[in-house]
Amino acid sequence: MSAAWIVVGALVVSTFLIKGAGSLVMGDRELPPWFPRFVEYLTPALLAVLVVTQLLGSAGSRGMVFDARLAGFAAALVAWRLKAPVPVVVLVAAAVTAGVRALG
Repeated sequence: MSAAWIVVGALVVSTFLIKGAGSLVMGDRELPPWFPRFVEYLTPALLAVLVVTQLLGSAGSRGMVFDARLAGFAAALVAWRLKAPVPVVVLVAAAVTAGVRALG
């Protein structure tokens, strides 16, 4: 079994334990008023971190990498701002990324 599968298994077990512990600890009590706002802002922040990590990171590199993925993301952002449908945005991003990779 590889280390990646061990990490995935540990994350699955941790998730189940955390979800179960929340129900046991909170019981019938209500969440504090600030908590829903916190969760509302936490989700986009975590998504942004994941996107930036995948966009600018590279396996084996400790710094940022500017490559075809960034050009594809920029093209997708432009298509999205021009109100293109989501499938078109994805196709534009894929086409630009493939084009930049083919050029060099």
